[in-house]
Amino acid sequence: MKTAIMGFGNPVRSDDAIGIYVIEELKKIIGDNDIISILDMGTAAFEVLFGLKGHQKIILVDAVINSNEPVGTLFKVPAEEVMRAPQDDPLVFLHGMKWDQALSYAKKILQDGYPDDIQVYLIAVENTRLEVELSKEVQEAGDKVVQHILEDLQISVN
Repeated sequence: MKTAIMGFGNPVRSDDAIGIYVIEELKKIIGDNDIISILDMGTAAFEVLFGLKGHQKIILVDAVINSNEPVGTLFKVPAEEVMRAPQDDPLVFLHGMKWDQALSYAKKILQDGYPDDIQVYLIAVENTRLEVELSKEVQEAGDKVVQHILEDLQISVN
């Protein structure tokens, strides 16, 4: 089964970069692999449509703000719970589409080729100031996500 792991975030917006941090850590452990695609998505969303193709399993990692939970709280949710309904506005492709909207479009476009297994890890954050450092709580949550993903993919680290 081919798996894509996609990390999202802005690397100069402090804790918003947690998805990128997780991707970097996984690349160190897993490296280049024909079965697992590890993708730094940055703040892109439209590219999600293309990243899904040819994969049976997708794992997304991103920050979530205003969750009303303590910073560093980890959420694992099925993609269906966070997908936004597609909008029939053609301008949505030109302006600020998020990955949850991209998933909805991908489902509509790929139809039978849409992966059945999509998991989403969200980490509660507050600090999205113009900084490059992650807070301790968010980095620790990111390390937990790395471990969860490795366990899910049955990859052991010695």
